[in-house]
Amino acid sequence: MDDLYGRVVTYLRVSVTDRCNLRCRYCMPVDGVRFKDARDLLSWEELLRVVRAAASLGVRRVRITGGEPTTRPGLVDFVRAVAGTPGVQDVAMTTNGMLLADLAAPLRDAGLRRVNVSLDSLRPEKFRELTHFGDWDAVWSGVEAALAAGLHPVKLNCVALRGENEAELPDFVELTRERPLHVRFIELMPLGSSHAWTRERLYPAAEMRARIAERFALEPDTLEGGGPARTYRVPGFAGTVGFITAMTENFCHNCNRVRLTADGELQPCLGSLLAMDLRGPLRAGCTDDELRHLVARGIRAKPERHLMEEYLQETAGRLMWTIGG
Repeated sequence: MDDLYGRVVTYLRVSVTDRCNLRCRYCMPVDGVRFKDARDLLSWEELLRVVRAAASLGVRRVRITGGEPTTRPGLVDFVRAVAGTPGVQDVAMTTNGMLLADLAAPLRDAGLRRVNVSLDSLRPEKFRELTHFGDWDAVWSGVEAALAAGLHPVKLNCVALRGENEAELPDFVELTRERPLHVRFIELMPLGSSHAWTRERLYPAAEMRARIAERFALEPDTLEGGGPARTYRVPGFAGTVGFITAMTENFCHNCNRVRLTADGELQPCLGSLLAMDLRGPLRAGCTDDELRHLVARGIRAKPERHLMEEYLQETAGRLMWTIGG
């Protein structure tokens, strides 16, 4: 269905948990994280009811997120149920890859089509420094398993961090030479545990492209998936390179998505404080028609653009792992 600004919302991101087995420095503190009580999270059936309501309104793509979605038992069965929902044409997942090696094939068999793996460094020592508990070899085994299982495209999400990993950007591009890997460089957003750290580490996409241009020529390209990346390819390379530029070159006019948090809030914009509670009505016994009406209201509430630039103090208080990455 359309929002108030004529954008057709066809994409729902569903967070299934706020828990994660890593502590990426720009996202979560190592200590003192207070996760939601399990009773506060939507059950698999409650999540599925929202997916069905959204699909009846025109949502065709569903992306499963977290926290880290692979840490919640029952994920494969949920993917199978989402893939079997009338109207849903595409099921994808974003993961840190730590548990993906054993799950890639079962998830593909259940109906998962695509996967994004978060990977902010190709250097095992730097990767562990950035994630605190990350095992680079385990993540790369997950990437290999995703390719072997036939998931396509397999994307690598790299948050570009000034002073941390910007020198590695051309090395990520090199990964696309021989293999169908699709790298996505993401500007850091003020959605983590430290507002001051976020501002000083922002590495704009224009600087990313300039650094990569020192080694590679990029030509505009396209890739399926309905995502916000501006996509390029090095001529002759098997994969692609994309830039997600929420901070410096926002793409709000084309945004086609809403988000469902693990505890049942429908959030029409990542960079807005707007949210609609669905858990309360679900547990109060709302009918499918009533739920559909609530989801439609949430879609209609989608703002014209995000306000992260103007209200950094407020948006910095929002935590990505509680929203859905």
